[in-house]
Amino acid sequence: MVNAQLPITTTPKYNFPFSEENICLPQKFMELSISSLKKLQPIQPFTESMATSLSTTNTCTKYQKNCAPSTKLFKLEPDRTDTSIVAIDVSSIKLGETKTGILLAVRGAIVWKQADSYRYLRVGPFPFHASEKNKDKIYNRLHQHSQVAHNQKLTTFNLQYIQTRLTTLLERWIQASINQTTRNSLILWDGCLMAGTPETPTKTMAQLLAKARTNGNVILAFSKMTRLFLFGHRITDLVWKHPPPCLVLISNYSDRAGSMHLLGNLYVAKLTVGNCAFRLDVDKELAKMRAIEAVKKLLGNDLFQQSYPETLRLAHIFSTFTANEVLGLQRCIAKESNLKIITRLNLRRLLFGRFGKGSDG
Repeated sequence: MVNAQLPITTTPKYNFPFSEENICLPQKFMELSISSLKKLQPIQPFTESMATSLSTTNTCTKYQKNCAPSTKLFKLEPDRTDTSIVAIDVSSIKLGETKTGILLAVRGAIVWKQADSYRYLRVGPFPFHASEKNKDKIYNRLHQHSQVAHNQKLTTFNLQYIQTRLTTLLERWIQASINQTTRNSLILWDGCLMAGTPETPTKTMAQLLAKARTNGNVILAFSKMTRLFLFGHRITDLVWKHPPPCLVLISNYSDRAGSMHLLGNLYVAKLTVGNCAFRLDVDKELAKMRAIEAVKKLLGNDLFQQSYPETLRLAHIFSTFTANEVLGLQRCIAKESNLKIITRLNLRRLLFGRFGKGSDG
């Protein structure tokens, strides 16, 4: 007895994905991929001899354009002369969305270090409900009372930028207040001395730095992340082989990028043993030796972990919102303002499941 067999035919080719030979990638694309890997070389640490050889060829004067950048190493000894230290940091968080806008909160923190004690003050949190209708009113009103220059023309902006703008405005307000009330101290900022944004015009930053100089203060701005490169290396790699504590001054580095203007001298600081180094901006109107002395006093009066000053670390911690604080703010706003917070549908997560990374625009 022979069992009957169902007729089986091959599935048409077009039901399968295209074969490799049907995918027409430009040959140049593959060649560039291969050549880029072939030319990849192990990262060579930046050495002092490299800086010396490059520096000696730089004969440009201070006022000549297109000067080649140069570096200079300063080895530091802590100066334990009693000096007050003030650190400022500001953070913000998105609390949720409503049908007409977004809920957010901003908060600042100020930490004082004097002798063996730390004191702190939290400014905020300040919750906001920003919508297309009130975004300009909120921003313009705060900008007019930010204690810094506000005579530039204010323009309309996208609602998605309101969080960044309010955060920066609060930070500049706190910095201006500290400049007014502090004398002969080291003031630590989180960030850099770049200016040229709507929240920080060049005139505003110049006023803040000038007021600090008038009151005998020195502003030291630490950047946790930097995209600046020099001689083919990220600038924080310049101190890789040098024993701490030390500073590298980068001279003749371009101080303009489009509308942005750098109002500080550029340093790289490696202040403790370890792999961490930070970009450090110091007011360029100060004498370089005074800037070096300020860092020495910071070394002698503050604690450090991974080259980062404890005072600024505490300011970051006290300004940051915890999960419990976010829940409390959401509940308080919903109860007191009769706002219903909604959860916006995450299309990426809906479409791609656990592969849906990122956020919807």
